[in-house]
Amino acid sequence: MTMTAEAYLWFKTLHIVGVVVWFAGLFYLVRLFIYHVEAKELEPSLRVPFHEQYSLMERRLANIITTPGMVLTVSMAVCLLVAQPQWLLQTWMQVKLIFVAALLLYHFYCYRLMANLQAQNCNWTGQQLRAFNELPTIFLILVVMLVVFKNQFPTSAATWFIVGLVIFMALTIQFYARWRRKRLETIRLETPEVNSD
Repeated sequence: MTMTAEAYLWFKTLHIVGVVVWFAGLFYLVRLFIYHVEAKELEPSLRVPFHEQYSLMERRLANIITTPGMVLTVSMAVCLLVAQPQWLLQTWMQVKLIFVAALLLYHFYCYRLMANLQAQNCNWTGQQLRAFNELPTIFLILVVMLVVFKNQFPTSAATWFIVGLVIFMALTIQFYARWRRKRLETIRLETPEVNSD
């Protein structure tokens, strides 16, 4: 199939836009899941309105932003591969497609989590969801590196330093969230209830 240079650039542009929208949606969707799960700890009179609000926000985000971003990303990628079928023979593209497949599984598993949250039978904790929320970041970094470096994927000390830095940042976020939660619990226990008499 012959494709004009302009058509190719349009497909590439829309593919990049789709990736940005898709990942923005995935990052925020799981963040909403975290808030949704943690809303169970609220007093009973607040649980129902927060549950309903988070359920609505999750559905809208998933159906109006995240999934359309995924569809745009994948459809434009198919167009790019039709224009450059030789890429499918290259190792970097094959590895990239494995990561994309993993991201698609992650995307559809988010729908399962969303359904469980809306049915109020989700067994995930906020901490587990925070760790789950780091997966797309790792996939994104690896995919971008594969696209940039292609078959010259770096394996130097600098590469492992960057990988270590990303892991360190993810762990730091986890530890900070845990520390903040424990601190709030301690403050709550130490604060005497005000007598309304």
